[in-house]
Amino acid sequence: MKLVLASQSPARLALLRNAGFAPEAIVSGVDEDAVDAQSPAMLALMLAQAKARTVARRVEPGALVVGCDSVLDLDGEPYGKPSDAQDAIGRWKAMRGREGILVTGHCLIDTRSGRGDDASAKDSDWREVTRAAATLVRFAHISDAEIDAYVATGEPLHVAGAFTLDGYGASFVESIGGDPSNVIGLSLPLLRVMLGELGIAVADLWKTHPKG
Repeated sequence: MKLVLASQSPARLALLRNAGFAPEAIVSGVDEDAVDAQSPAMLALMLAQAKARTVARRVEPGALVVGCDSVLDLDGEPYGKPSDAQDAIGRWKAMRGREGILVTGHCLIDTRSGRGDDASAKDSDWREVTRAAATLVRFAHISDAEIDAYVATGEPLHVAGAFTLDGYGASFVESIGGDPSNVIGLSLPLLRVMLGELGIAVADLWKTHPKG
């Protein structure tokens, strides 16, 4: 069974590969700025669903497509990728010494049950599961100089919330409460549960399937 990741995120791709999967990555091209929602969690879910459905229409029937989108919830406001370096600096000045909730929306589509051939296809042709995971993140109280140095690496410009847990940004995250893989961009425990809801064992998707 082929697993397709509807994302351009190298962190999500590496996460899946390190966990034993062999995914193919296909960029959805969804305009994230065009999507609006009433809450950070709903925004993450809507974007994950849009990405997964867009890519599911492109793949051959028989593939599993997983789409994800992460948003940092800070005081109820959603923070995706910063628009530029100054935006990233401003965010870190607001985040330092505080807590936020990293929310990742997940949408898993099983195309084995059929799919539409174009954008007008009915989504009911697919078996689809949509869920969200949330992890509490505690940010260190870092200095202006540390913020400037971090933003200068370019890393925070390409990630939701302007920070990472698997890169330079890890030095500025004091602790987390919950699933660490969710902060990287895809909750592996939640993915296992979602696969189970579709009647698929996670081990069936590992590159090296364990022998019975």
